[in-house]
Amino acid sequence: MNIVVCVNHVPDTEARVRVGEDGKTIDRTNVNYILNPYDEFAIEECLRLKEKYGGEVIALSLGGDNFKETLRKALSMGVDKAFLLKDESPRDSFAVARALANTIKELSPDIIFFGKQSIDYDNSQVGTMVAEMLGLPAASVIIKLEISGGTAIVQREIEGGHEVVEVKLPAVFSAQKGLNEPRYPSLKGIMAAKGKPIQERPAPPVESRVEVLSMRNPPGKNPGRIVGTGVSAVPELVRLLHEEAKVI
Repeated sequence: MNIVVCVNHVPDTEARVRVGEDGKTIDRTNVNYILNPYDEFAIEECLRLKEKYGGEVIALSLGGDNFKETLRKALSMGVDKAFLLKDESPRDSFAVARALANTIKELSPDIIFFGKQSIDYDNSQVGTMVAEMLGLPAASVIIKLEISGGTAIVQREIEGGHEVVEVKLPAVFSAQKGLNEPRYPSLKGIMAAKGKPIQERPAPPVESRVEVLSMRNPPGKNPGRIVGTGVSAVPELVRLLHEEAKVI
């Protein structure tokens, strides 16, 4: 079984993100980057599938040289090969998906995995776009996966419950938290990753369809205020919630 897992290089969840001087991108100064957390669940599931059914797992990413750090992390977890589509310019989800889809088509995998979303822009679009571009079935936010012959039975999260669906392989999946518990890279895996080459090629040029006009920080929260104490404060509190906050 040949598997491709697409991974992204994103700001650490604890990073203090600021808008850059151009007003359209983030300021990368002193920002620590990590492997997208949802992609860790995707990698782990791919490794488990390889251990059960054989084959190989290929990690694929699109970005600049700094993305190699994330691909090394994937290799240290047990991924067999890594591909980097090099492009330093900003792309929207469509342009990223088109470049990934073109490369995935060449690799002809049985399964393509993504994290359910990248925590930088939270668009949750690339995985399903890739599936559409390749003409493949897709199942998103999955929390359980079983393979039976050429069919996958998956359980996915929906509003208020879970949904079980069946899809024919090859197919595209996106991993939700709870699908598994990602492994930590072992010392042996870290050392082995240093010797594994990362294959590079220029990312195919694709015109973005979305242009970022501006970015800004969210407005600060208004300071709280005390309207009184005890039961006597209730009428004033209700009035403010109704007339100022307009929540009741």
